[in-house]
Amino acid sequence: MRADICDQLGITYPIFGFTPSEHVAAAITRAGGMGVLGCVRFNDPDELDSVLHWMDENTDGKPYGVDIVMPAKVPTEGTQTDLGKYIPEGHKQFVAETLRKLGVPPLPADGDPAAEGVLGWLHSVARAHVDIALQHPIKLIANALGSPPKDIIDLAHERGVPVAALAGKAKHARSHVDNGVDIVIAQGTEAGGHTGEIATMVLVPEIVDAVGDDAYVLAAGGIGSGRQIAASLALGATGVWMGSFWLTTSEYTLGTGDAMKRALVAAGSDQTVRARVYSGKPARLLKTKWTDAWSEPGAPEPLPMPLQNLLVAEAHQRIALSDDPQVVAMPVGQIVGRMNSVRPVAELMDELVTEFGETLDRLQKLR
Repeated sequence: MRADICDQLGITYPIFGFTPSEHVAAAITRAGGMGVLGCVRFNDPDELDSVLHWMDENTDGKPYGVDIVMPAKVPTEGTQTDLGKYIPEGHKQFVAETLRKLGVPPLPADGDPAAEGVLGWLHSVARAHVDIALQHPIKLIANALGSPPKDIIDLAHERGVPVAALAGKAKHARSHVDNGVDIVIAQGTEAGGHTGEIATMVLVPEIVDAVGDDAYVLAAGGIGSGRQIAASLALGATGVWMGSFWLTTSEYTLGTGDAMKRALVAAGSDQTVRARVYSGKPARLLKTKWTDAWSEPGAPEPLPMPLQNLLVAEAHQRIALSDDPQVVAMPVGQIVGRMNSVRPVAELMDELVTEFGETLDRLQKLR
């Protein structure tokens, strides 16, 4: 499975694993891929710094990267209180009433009422993430919302760190490369989280043709087997970007209880929905009673980023604490239909590599 990008980045396999969990990211890196830590959950740059120190000590000197989020539209700055004034009262009432109907209990009286995860969507906080990350031996910065600002790309390049950006259309990919991006992640609509409308099978060759030799292309969306990795490389990609696949690993311990894992293990590939209810931008989520509520008659339209995230942040905390798999609020791709058990990262990586080799052997026998 060796590819040119492996030699450039010092990895064994062209498998990039995005995850908000440092334990999962470190395990992916140790297994020969590149773990990419999602930074958006870190409101406090000092906490990110501490986690990256942990990554430095637990990746056996192998490469890892970080993923930031830099939204382009205002309002993108200010405190939670400042941004809160833009949220209509009707939206707040809808969320409160929906949580009541779903039987989601309030936060504990002694808990932190702060809306976790909100500030990570802001430019100023994302820039702080970059500053902290570049103090560590990271080997990649990826931006979940397209090209980062040029000064961020220049800063990364000054430190010898390549920059990756997600794209859902060929013209966006070309624009990323023209902006200085080194790696384009061609993310099909099957993917979890923020995603476009074009399927991976169609999108990857379009983006490969659009960028030519000017950038590496990673395929993303609907990839959860060695066969799918082989298909991605056959389409012209130089590697794969996998996110949802790692949510049911034994190393993933974020949150409370195991409702999320139980919900994902039980779900089929037809049990996702693409909606703006999670962050304000179209994102693929697990279809649950929570997402259903937002599509009922009378439900308000989701707010733009980052206001929607601010609106639902406490709701997400309450849902997590409720430990109810029928109400889970979780981004996940259609590959969820293959995520049928909780297994360690190393075991999954071994299976991906083995099946990839078996696929190539089978193809070589074709006439």
